[in-house]
Amino acid sequence: MDKVEENLKKLLLGQSLDSDQEFCDFTLEEQNEAAVAKGIAPSAASDYVPICKSSVTYIVAGIFVNPENEVLMMQEAKKSCAGQWYLPAGRMEKGEDIVEALKREVIEETGMNVEPTTLLSVECASGSWFRFIVTGNVIGGQLKTPKDADSESLQAKWIKKETDMSLRASDILPIIERGRSFYNKSHSEPWHNEILPTIKPHKKLLLRLVVCIKKRSNNRVHVLLSEKTEVHLPVCEIHPAKNLHATLKKFMTEIFGADVPPHKPHGLLSIEHSGKPEGTDDGLCLTLLVSFRKPLEEVGIIDKYTWLEISKQLGDELLNRLPKNMTVPLNVIR
Repeated sequence: MDKVEENLKKLLLGQSLDSDQEFCDFTLEEQNEAAVAKGIAPSAASDYVPICKSSVTYIVAGIFVNPENEVLMMQEAKKSCAGQWYLPAGRMEKGEDIVEALKREVIEETGMNVEPTTLLSVECASGSWFRFIVTGNVIGGQLKTPKDADSESLQAKWIKKETDMSLRASDILPIIERGRSFYNKSHSEPWHNEILPTIKPHKKLLLRLVVCIKKRSNNRVHVLLSEKTEVHLPVCEIHPAKNLHATLKKFMTEIFGADVPPHKPHGLLSIEHSGKPEGTDDGLCLTLLVSFRKPLEEVGIIDKYTWLEISKQLGDELLNRLPKNMTVPLNVIR
């Protein structure tokens, strides 16, 4: 099982896994079959394919803070919200990866060149809408002024007190708070390492689970594995028409049965996405860290899944990622 530990180490660093095989233990087709068996009509086609700006929506938003604790913001030009203020943000274009899209949006809307350094959070709605919140460093450019106004924005400014501005929406306030907290974090306040999405193509929307639990008899950490085909970390297809929490709940039920013991999703360890080739690999894979409160001896699993005891050092590293801010939050907004 050395390969499993090697993969876990990569995920803890925010890296992608090397395998070219796209594992999926609970496909959309299987989810639909389970729904039909309960008399529920499927809400998405079993052969759903994520296509950027068509069947899946990817949004990027940037939060950049300067030494004066000011936040880079832009004034909207769109008729529906003209004159109001917001973070630089927008839809990813076909063929873009997440970092490319962010750099483009920021320079279009603020005039500034940025170097993204880490994800701060990911938001998901209805399983086929994702917003990636990224921070980093401003490395050049010229701040957009009213004379530079165009269809992208009217101007940009460094804002000290965003609550004094007429905002397009208040959803950016917790993002700004988190951005400032990250920028001003002290050495005594632990945060996850810098994590950016890795470039790896996927044809589906996938959720990979790193499920950890302690064994009472030896106090060692174990992780859940699927033994379907090649041994691997459990993966399911994200239902594009349902709340991501609903997808996770169904997958956990598939693994542990109807009475799933109390568990906690902590946040993301990694994101894999490419967007290239355009139109054929617009999927992604989110790796979510989950922990059980009960010991292994009290948690039963269904056939084709098993627990693997991992080295003490790796187990401690996993446990160190359970506290707040040690993973990238995955916020399910509807």
